[in-house]
Amino acid sequence: MYFYLLALTVLAIDQISKYFVVLLMSPNQSIPLIENIFHLTYVQNYGAAFGILAHRRGLFVIVSLAVVVLILIYHRSLPDGHPYLRTALALQLGGALGNNVFDRLRLGYVIDFFDFQVWPVFNVADMAIVVGIGLLIIEVARMPREKGN
Repeated sequence: MYFYLLALTVLAIDQISKYFVVLLMSPNQSIPLIENIFHLTYVQNYGAAFGILAHRRGLFVIVSLAVVVLILIYHRSLPDGHPYLRTALALQLGGALGNNVFDRLRLGYVIDFFDFQVWPVFNVADMAIVVGIGLLIIEVARMPREKGN
């Protein structure tokens, strides 16, 4: 239950934050919160990370749906335990649903808005995916090694 609740929480926070960005800002508008350090900048991202493969909506949706299905299947096959792995998968699921399923299917692009001026603009779903990947790396690093390998 925790897995699904976390994924839905990520999805909800992601979509609500994007709703308010669209409601209160114009595309490409930037509001400095900490001058030259952190801005809210409304970007319509038609590509993947860093805007690569722009306007490949179908590809992103298909790959994301496949990832969603694989996460759900893998999660169901996990034995008890593995809290980092379960959390990592839930974060990645919520992020994939928010960015590539909801945004791309509904709008054709992803809404980004966190802007640290030295990194591409990103959103809540992006953060969830990155934290999920970090937890996945931690979990893999903690796994016992087989003797002889």
